[in-house]
Amino acid sequence: MILIIDDNESVRFTLKEICEYGGWPAAEASNGKEGVEKFNEVHPDLVFVDYHMPEWDGIRTVRELRSLDRYVPIIVLTVDESLEVADKFFGAGASDFALKPIKAPDLISRIRVNLKMAKLQEEQENAFVDKGINSATLSTIKKYLLQHKKPLTINEIQKELPVAYQTVHRYLNYLVEIGEVEVRSEYGKKGRPKNKYIIR
Repeated sequence: MILIIDDNESVRFTLKEICEYGGWPAAEASNGKEGVEKFNEVHPDLVFVDYHMPEWDGIRTVRELRSLDRYVPIIVLTVDESLEVADKFFGAGASDFALKPIKAPDLISRIRVNLKMAKLQEEQENAFVDKGINSATLSTIKKYLLQHKKPLTINEIQKELPVAYQTVHRYLNYLVEIGEVEVRSEYGKKGRPKNKYIIR
């Protein structure tokens, strides 16, 4: 099930047709507040959210949806390609963007990719329990690495985060193990090489 939240009736109709063509039944809501209520009713596998809407705008709607479900993919529909808007939506918890005017092949491809990513994320987070990995701590370390383009040592990371050296070390080893982080050894004039870590 896919939930479409958009105040434009013709856009909702087009999206519903595309979803049903791709084999996904769709539910509709004409504003953010109504969309969140509908979300609780139908428990969709993916949500489309328009940016400019009455009642709640897209950013508030995404924030509310994300508070209800950590995994559901939320694709924002917008004509605005600015980085500032993208940052606001990603900060609220959006997964992806689809630019208007809507193109069916692009949309179907995005739906498939986001559904697959959500499933992998859920499976991976469930695996964290077995390894004693806390998803919030892991996310904090990953976000910090993403903010820096250069490789960082454990000390450099630990100084900026409220996490113990040993914890940072264990989580970085986990990220290396699952292939999300790369280790680079840097050799100085003296002593052992320093290991530095960077997101792949």
